Amino acid sequence: MTYIAGQEHPAEGCAFCQAPELPEPDSLVVARGTLVYAVLNLYPYNPGHLLICPYRHLPDYTGLTVEETAELAAFTQTAMRVIRATSSAHGFNIGMNQGAIAGAGIAAHLHQHVVPRWGGDANFMPIVGRTKILPQLLTETRDLLTAAWPT
Repeated sequence: MTYIAGQEHPAEGCAFCQAPELPEPDSLVVARGTLVYAVLNLYPYNPGHLLICPYRHLPDYTGLTVEETAELAAFTQTAMRVIRATSSAHGFNIGMNQGAIAGAGIAAHLHQHVVPRWGGDANFMPIVGRTKILPQLLTETRDLLTAAWPT
């Protein structure tokens, strides 16, 4: 509702460093790996919009180790499989915005977007109402994806 009302949370510290430390119901973390984790985007473009983040605080893709890069790629593939299985996504937008100038909302901590897409998922609300309509609460989405994520 904060997103819909256009209110922002005051940020203290790095949200991506803090997310894995929050209690499970509040963290929105879907899955945890050794070097990276998957978390729901607090301000999603579509239901199931995940972010794949390294635990290590670094701003640039070139700073990842080979092991972090491999686990980030594997988590991205798993995220796609899980989202397809739970919500029949027709396609995906996958990408990273490197630096504030490129559109990164949190430029200091690398994260990759995995955005599920469906035919006709864009509508007039973002333009006219300056908001998005999400048919599912983030906690419901988290529960659905967490249950489907292979362990």
